Amino acid sequence: MNQEWDGIERRKSLRAAAEAMVGSLSPNHLAAQPTEILLHELLVHKVELEMQNEELRRAHAAMEEARDHYADLYEFAPVAYITINRHGMISEINLTGAALLGVDRAKLIHQRFSTFVSDPDKDRWYRLFLNMMENPKGGQQKFGLEMKRADGMLFYGHLDCLRKETANAPQVLRVALTDITQQKAESEQVG
Repeated sequence: MNQEWDGIERRKSLRAAAEAMVGSLSPNHLAAQPTEILLHELLVHKVELEMQNEELRRAHAAMEEARDHYADLYEFAPVAYITINRHGMISEINLTGAALLGVDRAKLIHQRFSTFVSDPDKDRWYRLFLNMMENPKGGQQKFGLEMKRADGMLFYGHLDCLRKETANAPQVLRVALTDITQQKAESEQVG
């Protein structure tokens, strides 16, 4: 059955389908003993529960497939996705981000993001970060920073930042980081 779950109507539909499956075993209600009727009701209920269980298994499989699809999109996106907590520490990062920064992802978690901002841009980063975290209407901000990989190699990064805050979780900064070193060099050659 491929119907959406809609409460009472869906339950009635499952009940009717279960009764149809065991219809040939249905006792004659006029001549049946109470135990026969009860056994029939239990059989119908058992079939109905099995049908519900199968629907739940299919829904669970579909949710797992959607989760895996999302994880693939997140992990292997062409952009680094980084979540920074209110203390400036990296709390999440995708595989692309770890590769861009040149560090194993497990070693990046709980490390200061500013570690990867080049010294000339650190002060600017701190001001931007504090402004985004303290301003309740900070919204989305985009800017460029000179960044450095773990091996010390510099690159120019474009950061697209969005402050997120929910009632159940502390505020964080979601960052999409892209290496635009080549584009910047090309535009400087043209300009």
